Amino acid sequence: MNRRDLLKAVAALAPAALTTTIAGRVWAAPATDAKLLVVFLRGAYDAANVLVPVSSSFYYESRPNLAIAKPDVGNPNAAVALDADWGLHPALRDSLAPLWTSREIAFVPFAGTSDDTTRSHFETQDTIELGQSTKGSRDYRSGFMSRLAAELTRVKPIAFTEQLPLIFRGQAEIPNIALGNVGKPGVDDRQAELIKQMYAKTKLASAVAEGFRVRDEVVKSIADEMTAANRGAVSPRGFELSARRIGRLMREQFNLGFVDVGGWDTHVNQGAATGYLADRLGELGRALAGFREEIGPAAWRDSVVVVISEFGRTFRENGDRGTDHGHGSVYWVLGGGLNGGRIAGEQIKVAQPSLFENRDYPVLTDYRALFAGLVQRMYGLDGAALQRIFVGVRPADLGLV
Repeated sequence: MNRRDLLKAVAALAPAALTTTIAGRVWAAPATDAKLLVVFLRGAYDAANVLVPVSSSFYYESRPNLAIAKPDVGNPNAAVALDADWGLHPALRDSLAPLWTSREIAFVPFAGTSDDTTRSHFETQDTIELGQSTKGSRDYRSGFMSRLAAELTRVKPIAFTEQLPLIFRGQAEIPNIALGNVGKPGVDDRQAELIKQMYAKTKLASAVAEGFRVRDEVVKSIADEMTAANRGAVSPRGFELSARRIGRLMREQFNLGFVDVGGWDTHVNQGAATGYLADRLGELGRALAGFREEIGPAAWRDSVVVVISEFGRTFRENGDRGTDHGHGSVYWVLGGGLNGGRIAGEQIKVAQPSLFENRDYPVLTDYRALFAGLVQRMYGLDGAALQRIFVGVRPADLGLV
């Protein structure tokens, strides 16, 4: 056999070489250099103010203080037009709106946990990370990304977290690396004390002291709940600073990653086009844009990034100009080879009769079905493999990859 005939024979055998049989099971190889990063926004972000239902009069009636203005090219605080029904929060205008134009991002509204309606941060985060039915007993030693990794060859998983998250728990040892939180409060305790001393001998002394006391009580109350909801996740600012490092690591070493980002539990003074939520979204958008840039054009074409949260928030704003725990959310899917620039999945008119229990977005696309459809297309997994990852789930092929 000459060299040319040998090369032809090897090429003919190549498809068979992409699977390996171990212990009687056929293990499917991932598509060449395919990369998946899951970004979990812990604390439940307000999806209705990110993917804004600009054609819904009910949205503007429900949020007199929090609503994002309808698209207006002359108004920098207005939503960025995506289509006739939806707009994007203006904090994402420079970072992610260009990806909509280049069809590298899609949004899946009315997504979440169809069988978990607890509105509990901890229970619903666990539900999503496990990827198991809430009916009956659940195995807390088996997260769905660990099960996915077990179905793939040449897989190199990593968690960009302080501790190994539930989503990656399983039989295999998976590395994790802490990103760390950054940033300082605007006025720390020492500065507050100096300010009180400045006003100590004035008529404003008691008012200043009382102001700082009330601030500390409110901040502590909110911080305690948010810290618990965050479960040690990096802050959006921390993610912004670390995203490029994640991009480099996934370009050079890893192809299956998970990172969690905290700071999304906005019960009080959430803000609208500006304010607390807008600042966090700006940091998140810049982080994702930085990741895309750092991973590079070649790897980005073979990458999929999925941004999720445990649930959405109440559609109507509360009395503290914030939003409370909800149900349905909006998932984001990004990637260089994505069929993006569209709103994907089943949709419904945003109106009062459509709300789940008259308060939240409903769930029309289950998170397990969405992930099952994505990994099926990304890695060519068969039905048996998908059932080992998500038992009893029918994949939802949204045509994103």
